[in-house]
Amino acid sequence: MKKTSLLIASIAAVMGAFTAKAQNSEHYGSGLKLGLNQQGDKYVRFIVWNQIWARWIDNNGGTMVNGSPSNSTMDIGARRLRMLAYAQISPRYLILTHFGINNQTFVNGGGSGSTGTGGYGQGKKPQLFFHDAYNEYAVVPNINPLSGKANKFTLSIGAGLHYWNGVSRLSSASTLTFLMIDAPVFNWPLIENADQFARQYGIYAKGAYKKFHYQVSIDKPFATNVKPTDSASIAVDNSGDAAGALSGYFDYHFFDQESNLLPFRVGTYLGGKKVFNIGAGFYHQARGTRSSNAVGITQTHDINLFAGDVFLDMPIGNKKKNMAITAYGVYYNFDFGTNYLRATGIMNPGTADPTAPAADKVLEGPGNARVLLGTGSITYVQAGFLLPKFKNNKVRIQPIAAIAYKQFDALKAAGSFWDAGCNFYIDAHNAKITAQYSSRPLYNAVTKELKDRKGEMQIQFQVAL
Repeated sequence: MKKTSLLIASIAAVMGAFTAKAQNSEHYGSGLKLGLNQQGDKYVRFIVWNQIWARWIDNNGGTMVNGSPSNSTMDIGARRLRMLAYAQISPRYLILTHFGINNQTFVNGGGSGSTGTGGYGQGKKPQLFFHDAYNEYAVVPNINPLSGKANKFTLSIGAGLHYWNGVSRLSSASTLTFLMIDAPVFNWPLIENADQFARQYGIYAKGAYKKFHYQVSIDKPFATNVKPTDSASIAVDNSGDAAGALSGYFDYHFFDQESNLLPFRVGTYLGGKKVFNIGAGFYHQARGTRSSNAVGITQTHDINLFAGDVFLDMPIGNKKKNMAITAYGVYYNFDFGTNYLRATGIMNPGTADPTAPAADKVLEGPGNARVLLGTGSITYVQAGFLLPKFKNNKVRIQPIAAIAYKQFDALKAAGSFWDAGCNFYIDAHNAKITAQYSSRPLYNAVTKELKDRKGEMQIQFQVAL
């Protein structure tokens, strides 16, 4: 009886680390949870969240929106509409599914095959798809089932479409608890090319030894087939019969230990934990890209990605005021092959204007596109300060800022991308509003030198249960 009680209590503690800490509403408890037995160690948990964006975009030169030349655009759309369910059917066995839609605007993001802007237009009726679908078995669980004591070493093995990513902490970021309005996206360096919205099919192992946490995986990347051009060797996404990929992330937790029940890394705990971690990770795929030289000889290139990061999140000052600081810094070293470069824009409403003067166009393309990543390096820092509680304790305010410094082989100059804003927590991360302004540099399409800057104002309305 004592062992059973210890086991149940330990499971509850692990669950609490993910669900009931201060990043969630104090009224939320264990959330939408369905018990499958009286003891409570068998259950199904549901998480549902919406992130609605309102934006004012200063478009890049040469932009059209729905066929009309446009210097600026206002829109309201869905960044994420998601549902996640996972079941702990025994102390050792877990199954998780996660589905939804992303990036639906008034003019794009609709169902595959949709065209135009009519009844089944390109911005309407988006299709649900799976983000995660995996099973997991605890080979060495957190609690020894015989002694009832905590194991110093833990090991779980899983398989499926998973999010136990390598490279950095942000590569497995929780989209519910971002510090900034969103991730910088280059933290998912294969996004929608060799992965499915930051996921690949694979087999992973994860666990901890005391304060050292690890996650490693062997994956089959999704195939890419962009054709290299017969020009100065520029690597493009073409993996042919894609080789397997190896990835991993390892971090040491100096203070409070974070839960690794699920892969989703918390962005800010709002003073609920004292966390200081250092980590490092990698991703390797042989023959992931190709290039062609001036005489048409094709070469393949390995993808080799590395990162090192540090995460700090802790309460400061008078405990009654519940102030907290959050800071994160990461250095990425990316090698996708010679002069690889990728530009994209989140929920980009713009298309190229064929009538625009060449002098107006930029390397990034139309709309809110920016240089995202490439062969080279990125240094990224973000920070936030949770202000003291108001007397009524209703709304918490957290000023936030971030900067990314990108140096890529394909460009003649480094670029600085910065964001500044504020989180307004109505009920922790379960109900919050975020306002953020982002500034992006733009490059000359011919000289690859800095040309201009544009901005984007965003307001996010988030509800999560």
